[in-house]
Amino acid sequence: MSTSKNGITYADAGVDIDAGNALVERIKPAAKRTQRPGTMSGLGGFGALFDLKGAGFIDPVLVAATDGVGTKLRIAIDTGNVDTIGIDLVAMCVNDLVCQGAEPLFFLDYFATGKLELDQAARIIEGIAEGCAQSGCALIGGETAEMPGMYHAGDFDLAGFSVGAMERGTELPRDVAVGDVLLALPSDGVHSNGYSLVRKIVELSGLAWDDACPWAEGTLGAALLTPTKLYVKGAVAALKADVVHALAHITGGGLTENLPRVLPDGMGAEIDLDAWDLPPVFKWLASQGGMAQAELLKTFNSGVGMIAVVPAGKVNAAMAAFATDGHAAFVIGQITDGEGVEYKGALL
Repeated sequence: MSTSKNGITYADAGVDIDAGNALVERIKPAAKRTQRPGTMSGLGGFGALFDLKGAGFIDPVLVAATDGVGTKLRIAIDTGNVDTIGIDLVAMCVNDLVCQGAEPLFFLDYFATGKLELDQAARIIEGIAEGCAQSGCALIGGETAEMPGMYHAGDFDLAGFSVGAMERGTELPRDVAVGDVLLALPSDGVHSNGYSLVRKIVELSGLAWDDACPWAEGTLGAALLTPTKLYVKGAVAALKADVVHALAHITGGGLTENLPRVLPDGMGAEIDLDAWDLPPVFKWLASQGGMAQAELLKTFNSGVGMIAVVPAGKVNAAMAAFATDGHAAFVIGQITDGEGVEYKGALL
């Protein structure tokens, strides 16, 4: 007696295994160019291998970080400009790792969508590889999940995971003292935080993503997709030169919430808001949204993507270390007695 077969396949259910395999083959060259000392395996295995001794560590402590890109993804999806969103993903993880005193070593991504579009997925992951290359971090694996019914057509989600290492006893923050100088590393724009408010302000302005940008050339959507700046190589140079006591990545919570995370109990900070000009994108957001200065400072980076806490006698050496990776650091304040962040001057 024969048994009838309905012939249904996984592809009929909306999952194309062949497309997933094609994606892996397409992105292998991008992943290969991120290889660094310590890399042991390529894409395609059940797990990824990394040799800490091969990376030059003697008594390492591992540091891990994971993050996403938030609702900045919505702009990338709506505009179809997905080429740099992977840089944001990498930056949100590796910029955090260096704040612990670690050198980022490798990165893995998670890309999920309702229907895998090969060209779109490849552009996204090639952006991730670019972020890894810029930060000296190997892209050694990841997961592409095609999940029909979970996402609207064209939508996708991204998450990232990175591991770094440092020699035992070199973790940050350490030895922060009253009188230490605060060096600011400029941002390239909004980076990857506060985009729910950004999107609300754009909605209130009546502008569309493809309208002319009010403060720069090109479209509004393209300007707001300017990728998060990577501070890794400059920060690692400063760590190796032993010229920093602490690093603070200015992400969600802005200057107001992130700098106190690296300050010891009983210490605060004084920031001179007149030390830099508020970048045009933040002036526009503040103007369109009627934002008070306090709200601006606790929501956005306001032009400062990272703060280095530096001994007063090593300011020039620290500036030189950051300059090796193109970061023009400038003094914005100092560590003080007491707690909290005190602002002097005005951005708005």
